[in-house]
Amino acid sequence: MKNYGLFAFLLLLSVVLYGQDPRERSYYYEILEPQHTPKPLVEEYTEERVEEQFNRGLVAAKTSDEKQIHLSWRLLKSDSDKVAFNVYRSVNGKTQKLNRRPILTTTGFTDNQPVSGQSTYWVETVEGKNKTVSEKIAVDAAGLQTTNYKSIRLKEQVTAGMVAVGDLNGDGEYDYIIRHPNSNVDPGVPNPNDGTTYKIEAYLRDGTYLWTKDLGHGIEPGVWYSPFIVYDLDGDGKAEVALKTAGDDFVKDENGRICGGSEYLSVLDGMTGEELARVDWPERNERYGNMNRQNRNQIGMAYLDGKTPSILAARGTYKLMVVDAWQFHDGKLTRMWRWDGDEENPVVRSQGAHNMVCADVDNDGRDEILLGSCMLDDNGSLLWSSGLGHSDKAYLTDIDPDRPGMEVFLALEPWHDNGYGVCLLDARTGERIWGIGHKTYHVGDGMVADIDPERPGMECFASEDKKGGSTDQYMLSAKGERLASNEDVPPCRNWIWWDSGNIRQTFFGSDNRWGASSFSGGREQTIGYWKGETVANNIHGNIIMIADLFGDWREEVITALPGEIRIYHTNIPAKDKKMALMQDALYRSYVLQRSQGYPQAPVPSYIF
Repeated sequence: MKNYGLFAFLLLLSVVLYGQDPRERSYYYEILEPQHTPKPLVEEYTEERVEEQFNRGLVAAKTSDEKQIHLSWRLLKSDSDKVAFNVYRSVNGKTQKLNRRPILTTTGFTDNQPVSGQSTYWVETVEGKNKTVSEKIAVDAAGLQTTNYKSIRLKEQVTAGMVAVGDLNGDGEYDYIIRHPNSNVDPGVPNPNDGTTYKIEAYLRDGTYLWTKDLGHGIEPGVWYSPFIVYDLDGDGKAEVALKTAGDDFVKDENGRICGGSEYLSVLDGMTGEELARVDWPERNERYGNMNRQNRNQIGMAYLDGKTPSILAARGTYKLMVVDAWQFHDGKLTRMWRWDGDEENPVVRSQGAHNMVCADVDNDGRDEILLGSCMLDDNGSLLWSSGLGHSDKAYLTDIDPDRPGMEVFLALEPWHDNGYGVCLLDARTGERIWGIGHKTYHVGDGMVADIDPERPGMECFASEDKKGGSTDQYMLSAKGERLASNEDVPPCRNWIWWDSGNIRQTFFGSDNRWGASSFSGGREQTIGYWKGETVANNIHGNIIMIADLFGDWREEVITALPGEIRIYHTNIPAKDKKMALMQDALYRSYVLQRSQGYPQAPVPSYIF
């Protein structure tokens, strides 16, 4: 056990001599054992786990030669390992089975001789008495484009800045909830005070407009003031919208920034936008620090009891961090616990990240919460703190398949001369597995992806930015071996599975090294392998989400243009079949987070 009396003395001496709390210079500490009274577990109130209910997500796409139609559909985790499919087409009431033999190795089929005009397609499983029939889709061969995308026209000529997906009407397909405009004001910079307010707007997958909620002037138009997520929170089969809202009693300081007033966690009906429940958001106080630090808010979702979703309302990143956990059922919000970082030992100040992902890392059937450089247990106590400080990017997944369990890859903003500014930790214990081994200054971006088929596990890459005086870039293997530097390192954002294999691709033609966060307008973007071939062209708009939304396991990309969002999907036949990625709980958590915080490409809990 560490000598905490000596630690406290050194802490006090540092404050007296230097006027700065070393707990905010996180490179000073080591991993310490959590010191707290165990909290009770969150009690279950359902017998079965609340999960999204999917249909087959059948979709049609014109192939690259423009003469064929490729169909793809979901493999569900409820399917057996030996499930096979038949594909049917109906024209003018005449039905034809298109495949000669049951389709066993993929969840796709190419119609080599499509008919002109309207056709109806569907698929059926081949499992005797357990046969299931998919939804039917109408396809006009002449109306399909080689660059395959679905377009949703917005109510006004606005550009979406964020998007969330959820099944609002219970039909087994994802619908789209956007936040607009695409402007952003960070807490630490001047507010132009131009009268802009954020709006949340909902559309069904066929483009039907549902509702708009104006967040009002009590919510400043910035990412950290307006987090929202979409998920079925009460298990009724339809998704709700959970978000931060504010009253009209807001108080402004001399700079026109909001410094007081009521703030809430609200739950809205996904179909109508009606507020169903409201509770207080974690309150402002001086323990967070200045205005910049007080106004860092996030929202998440975790299965804290293993069966039911809980909403996580969080405040703080750079100093104090507080998280409230709420369950929503019977039209009410009930608090499960509050975690206050100041009540924990070791000190966990300044360990936060710009995102929050949740997964079961200790195999107890209940989700833990990765807040950056620390992990919360399902009961609202600290599982571990690395002591390495604020991470601009924190990735949780199975990075090294030779090690049991999952790992956490950190790209850390504070300078580190201990060699751990870019590092890998054990997800269950926080143990340091490897570090980059030299001083870093301000590592502002990072990513994990399998881009080298010759090496086991995922490659880990990170970029420093000029804020710290260095622009070095690094790529390391899952074992921590240096693989590339600087211009030979891939970009850290916007990675996608589009082609037929397991190796991930990225986007070119956008500002991808620092993320395609600025509006790319009509400029063409392409998808391709890092230092390899291009697999897709003519992607237009600002990338606002990458996720497996329909079709087989490959991912779609949602882009924003004025008055429109587009959902692009692949037309390349797959060579194998994999379960729909959105049925992996960790992958779904990453996608859930895409509508708040800073963007991170989603990864599943396993490596292909």
